[in-house]
Amino acid sequence: MPQPSSLQSGSPRISIVTPVYKAEDCLHELYRRLVASLAPITDDFEIIMVEDGSGDRSWEIIAELAKKDSRVKGIRFSRNFGQHYAITAGLDYARGDWVVVMDCDLQDQPEEIKKLYDKAQEGYDVVFGRRYERKDKLLKRLGSRIFFKIFEYFTESSIDSTVANFGLYSRRVIENFRKIREHNRAFPMFILWLGFNTSHVNIEHAERFAGKTSYNFSKLLNLAIDSIVTQTNKPLRLSIKFGFLLSFLSFLLVFYYLFRYFAYGIPVPGWPSLMVTLLFIGGLLFANMGLLGLYIGKIFDETKNRPLYIIKETTGNITER
Repeated sequence: MPQPSSLQSGSPRISIVTPVYKAEDCLHELYRRLVASLAPITDDFEIIMVEDGSGDRSWEIIAELAKKDSRVKGIRFSRNFGQHYAITAGLDYARGDWVVVMDCDLQDQPEEIKKLYDKAQEGYDVVFGRRYERKDKLLKRLGSRIFFKIFEYFTESSIDSTVANFGLYSRRVIENFRKIREHNRAFPMFILWLGFNTSHVNIEHAERFAGKTSYNFSKLLNLAIDSIVTQTNKPLRLSIKFGFLLSFLSFLLVFYYLFRYFAYGIPVPGWPSLMVTLLFIGGLLFANMGLLGLYIGKIFDETKNRPLYIIKETTGNITER
């Protein structure tokens, strides 16, 4: 079994990290099921809930749970930063030898943690939960599958579309993850990049306990673009290759028109073909400039060196490691 690289005195056996956004109707049930599910593994655990600027009663409920049970700890952002930033904040404060990352809407079921933990004891640093039968809507499942296919093409890697954030991670994996402070966050992709020995277990995916997803099409599209730009520069290389291809085809077209003119006396087409060509090339140039600008914008964001998140307040006995 892999041993955590930096075990701390008095650290809990397991930390649960869950980002919270507009989840006031889920938190009591999440807490109840987590306590019941972790009991067969250990009583030495902590639950870290990161409230991501929900604007509802989520923070009040987290504070209530923390007052009732010292193992519950809360972090409240000053505004909405995003799910992957909330995960990062939770991991910055998690002290467990093993860390579980899961969503708070109970689609990731606490009862499945035992499967992840048992698999990790076979010698794995990372155990992802594989949602072999997703309970999401058809459009979301289809969009996810398309995204991962496109992502695999651009990054030249193999990504399992049934895997998300839900998983169990050893202390040394989390310590190395915390060294990655890029502003474009993609938690499971960063974990895979680290390269530790990884396994998967099939888990039962559930319907949302309450509420509705905050990821609309626009947010999913932006997440896809950010993930691809963050992980690879292949779009830039493809644009260069496409530019050379267009140049080559234009030379062939010139020779074709010259041959028709001198061999058969057919005049070269005039304004229509010229305007179509100009518009086509102009559109490609603007697209390439936009792509290049996107990469430059990401570089600009990194050079600002702003903090990944701002904490407004905390509850429970919580300190950054």
